[in-house]
Amino acid sequence: MMLRRREFLRITAGVAAGSLVARGANAQNYPTRPVRLILGYPAGGSTDLVARIMGAWLTDRLGQSVVIENKPGAGTNLAVQAAVASPSDGYTLLFVTTTNAINASFHASLPFDFLRDLAPVAGLVELPFVMEVNPLLPAKTVDEFIAHAKANPGKVNAASFGTGTISHLAWELFKLMAGVDMVHVPYHGGAPMVTDLIGGRVQAGIDALPNSLPHIRSGALRALAITGPMRSDAVPDVPTVVATLNREINAGLSDPRIAARLAEVGGRPIRVSADEFGAMWRRDTDKWARVVKFAAGKRE
Repeated sequence: MMLRRREFLRITAGVAAGSLVARGANAQNYPTRPVRLILGYPAGGSTDLVARIMGAWLTDRLGQSVVIENKPGAGTNLAVQAAVASPSDGYTLLFVTTTNAINASFHASLPFDFLRDLAPVAGLVELPFVMEVNPLLPAKTVDEFIAHAKANPGKVNAASFGTGTISHLAWELFKLMAGVDMVHVPYHGGAPMVTDLIGGRVQAGIDALPNSLPHIRSGALRALAITGPMRSDAVPDVPTVVATLNREINAGLSDPRIAARLAEVGGRPIRVSADEFGAMWRRDTDKWARVVKFAAGKRE
């Protein structure tokens, strides 16, 4: 299949969207102690940046510390498992991205049911992805990159920030649509991926824009394209706590200071209700399930 660049960018648009889900809740006088915000990614990356911006905001608004807990591994599944294993009291939040939606289809079996075990709270921010290369690679456009990859089958290393992540699946979709043969090189997070990309140990990568933006601006990396529309009864008290968190998170996204900090790294706030976020999550899960099945079918 020939790649239609706009179609690829449209399909992958918003894939780095960050959102919050909660493990249960107890609404009375919430919160009365610190709240955990678990992250399935290492410190220093795009999700970590957004989590710390919103964590500081919620700390001020809720009067209790929101403690960021980085727990990378297993394509974010370790973080989900930690959240699901936590008490159902509303004091554990999980930062989720589209990778979590992909995992429902990518992994044959998981020790949790994401939609059943966690309650949607709020959207956070839609962060575009960037397709980027080391400047020593001759390609300056997507078309030139495809031509280079076709001229060098199996020789171009395409890096992602983890097997089974949206970065990985975006490359798989690109390879299928462009008809190119490249070697996937997975990393444990965006930060180490970018380090090797700058050092020339891999030639190309797909990353969330905030993580790579400083290096693109400095010339250490060359951006070829970005995604996005422009040039992101068991626990009866859950709705009440969710409403509190949704209200405060959306207040933060509406605050000019928070909005400005997110805009600096290319983020676009996602202000939605908990129900709207839940619907978005189900759509993303269905969409990426189709991509996973399509990619698996092509390999057979």
